[in-house]
Amino acid sequence: MTTSSAPGKIILFGEHAVVYGQPALAVPVSQVQVAVTVTEAERAGVWIEAPGIRLSCGLDRLPPDDPLAAAISAVFSTLGVAPPPACRIEIQSTIPVASGMGSGAAVSVAVLRALSSYLGRPLDDAQVNRLAFEIEKLHHGTPSGIDNTVITYARPVFFMKGQPIETLRVGTPFTIVIGDTGIASPTRLTVGAVRAAREAEPERFGRLFAAIGEIVRHARDAIESGDAPALGPLMDENHALLQQLAVSSPELDRLVQAARSAGALGAKLSGGGGGGNMIALVAPHTGDRLARALSRAGARQVFISHVA
Repeated sequence: MTTSSAPGKIILFGEHAVVYGQPALAVPVSQVQVAVTVTEAERAGVWIEAPGIRLSCGLDRLPPDDPLAAAISAVFSTLGVAPPPACRIEIQSTIPVASGMGSGAAVSVAVLRALSSYLGRPLDDAQVNRLAFEIEKLHHGTPSGIDNTVITYARPVFFMKGQPIETLRVGTPFTIVIGDTGIASPTRLTVGAVRAAREAEPERFGRLFAAIGEIVRHARDAIESGDAPALGPLMDENHALLQQLAVSSPELDRLVQAARSAGALGAKLSGGGGGGNMIALVAPHTGDRLARALSRAGARQVFISHVA
């Protein structure tokens, strides 16, 4: 038996603009996890159990472009294993689906690691990251690569598409509160909508993306210098720009405003938008109070995450 886990993730700054060459900052969220266990099976072939999505079937029952099937097949093809051994793959997850917390990438990373370890030839981080990115294309169409990167390395990252990975040194730990609207919002849809809008107004969207990129660079400086409170106003600015990209929603805006009214240092949507999550920066020891305010404002789930 082998077991592997992978954390969720949250984007602090730079969503959407990162698809078009701007930087983004993201951090792992260990409070939510995917756990994958691989065991020997009596029946021939590969059997998959994923109760969270009500899946119980053989690998041969899934289409080749199913992301889960692609992750399993990627291990066999990369390691040159044929035919597949008889095994059972069980997937458990506490990461909300279609909420901007990287559930798809976390499943891919955990499956790649658990299955390759079961076969006695564990993939290294670079291989896992590369394969997970290819699988992300099935989830999102034109992914930035940030989800698979931050989840694979489980470190805060400064990410630019096509550039070497840079992990961040956090000068002073800080706390964010994550509020889940409970509204599923597949990233593929919002990324596609932004792409279409950009094609219609390339100059306007180029300016918006560049402005988001500048916020990301200022945020990196603040994180590495230990000036965590400076992140609050930057979150507010980033949210306003994302509203101009038309990726926010009434539910996200309501939670963002509730966080600010409850004393957050700053707040913004996080991820694709349209639903999913928002994040708020809080002063030390005030996370529980803000979490209660978000729950009263309609958040379905609230997580408190410490970034260090």
